[in-house]
Amino acid sequence: MSAPADLVAVLVVTAATVGIGAYGVRLSRTTSDFYVAARTVSPVWNASAIGGEYLSAASYLGIAGLILAYGADMLWYPVGYTVGYLFLLLLVAAPLRRSGAYTLPDFAESRLDSRVVRKTASVLVVVIGWLYLMPQLQGAGLTLHTATGAPSWVGGALVAVVVVVIVAAGGMRSITFVQAFQYWLKLTALFVPVIFMVMAWQSFGAPTPAQSAVPIVQQDVTVHVSTQVSVDVLVPTTVTAQGTVDGQPRHGTVLLSSGQHWFGSGTNLTLLRGSAVPQAVGQSTQLNASWARPLGSTTSHDHPLYAIYSLVLATFLGTMGLPHVLVRFYTNPDGSAARRTTLLVLILLSVFYLLPTIYGVLARVYAPDLLVTGQTDSAVLLLPGRLIGGMPGELASALVTGGAFAAFLSTASGLTVSIAGVLAQDVLPGAGGVRAFRIGSVLAVTAPLVLSAFTTQLPIADAVGLAFAVAASSFCPLLVLGIWWRGLTAAGATAGLITGGGLAVASVLLTVGANARGGWIGSLLAEPAAWSVPLAFIVMIAVSRATASRRPAGVSRALFRMHVPERVLLRPPDRAPEQA
Repeated sequence: MSAPADLVAVLVVTAATVGIGAYGVRLSRTTSDFYVAARTVSPVWNASAIGGEYLSAASYLGIAGLILAYGADMLWYPVGYTVGYLFLLLLVAAPLRRSGAYTLPDFAESRLDSRVVRKTASVLVVVIGWLYLMPQLQGAGLTLHTATGAPSWVGGALVAVVVVVIVAAGGMRSITFVQAFQYWLKLTALFVPVIFMVMAWQSFGAPTPAQSAVPIVQQDVTVHVSTQVSVDVLVPTTVTAQGTVDGQPRHGTVLLSSGQHWFGSGTNLTLLRGSAVPQAVGQSTQLNASWARPLGSTTSHDHPLYAIYSLVLATFLGTMGLPHVLVRFYTNPDGSAARRTTLLVLILLSVFYLLPTIYGVLARVYAPDLLVTGQTDSAVLLLPGRLIGGMPGELASALVTGGAFAAFLSTASGLTVSIAGVLAQDVLPGAGGVRAFRIGSVLAVTAPLVLSAFTTQLPIADAVGLAFAVAASSFCPLLVLGIWWRGLTAAGATAGLITGGGLAVASVLLTVGANARGGWIGSLLAEPAAWSVPLAFIVMIAVSRATASRRPAGVSRALFRMHVPERVLLRPPDRAPEQA
């Protein structure tokens, strides 16, 4: 890749982000501007902004990397990310907008008349936000390192600084303009190069993974092993090694027999054209035939069918519990606009997610060497240079790199707003004022910036998937029951949030910290949604029935406000009769 062109692309995207954000600052005057853009964002503009912040590092880089490694089963990620908005449209979008809340904790308190529920929801908003922010900063570090060789922490720090400046200066009003611009930039950044890559693929004879039993390299390529890695060799292959192989210093040709081998830190491996690619242990070790067949891949889970069902449940239901997504619906003028926004988002996401799928398949053919180190998240960044070549390839690489930075900036901006809003209202002094919001925006990015340094070995899409599992296990039951069931009580909501959210968070910590992935225990912890979501619903319902006498007095008024369209109301919602 051309480091100068990629660096210029990063700087241009950063400058454009700051410039557009500065324009939004001029329009931010009130607290409502900072939190919900004064509730005046149109459906088209809001849908573009949602697409901008929702299409994160997991969508832009992670999906292609997972498809490269694991194959057909990973198509559930884009399907789940998109279908989640259908559930949000049917169950949550319009009632949530009519609730009049600014944040998820606002909704929890107004619906259940409980400060305890509000505090519990606030903690979970911060946890989910941090879990989602970490892979954005991790992806930014990977992108800048791949493009320029800069240390991995530099990219994350750059995104953190830019996001804090924009959010602290202009809040929601400012980032709405930024995120809408960045959706179309990301779509263009993937779409234009893929046209030329498909043309190049055709000119090379349209090779496919099915044409070989195992992944093979299409051209000579050198792989640098930055940290010690163990690999599985499916068929004997010859490599040129400069470094350590199986504990022995090697400088020259090495025959790797079938089985497991390991390469020391700092080793350079040269794979010759047509050579089989060793695959990192613990990520993916499979033939191309199983890679292309649903449920045929050997994933990092010992029970792939369970993992897929749990992933589907997390992505389908987790979207409605993501704080940075939900806060967008508060910015619509009314419930009808919120529904139209969601429909437009479904269209925008469906178009976008076709592209990472193509990148993932092409990477299996032209970038399988990434399987050696497991750094498959960089496939999108490397492909344009390998397929197109020359000056056009450098420009395409720069465009993809710029789009990647737009993905990190837009998603990190939305997450920072949602976290800062909660910190300002429930943690920091200042009663939710603008000053507290600005301090909260700094605190919102500090913790994930530090933590991202310890999660570099976890694939970006996997990290985001864990955030979805926590959201599905906590806020999904709260919203569905809070909007559609009058029997929910504060005690039931609190018990369900702590049970579902707490157990999902514990599973995430064990998965990330202890790398607990072996056997049934490892699979249950790595993909907790299949058991934590039903458990949260059961606990909320059971405890609510046991505490039915403590049902909030204003429940009928709250449900009336959420379910009656604004145009039908003949008087302000807060005067709705209790018997409505």
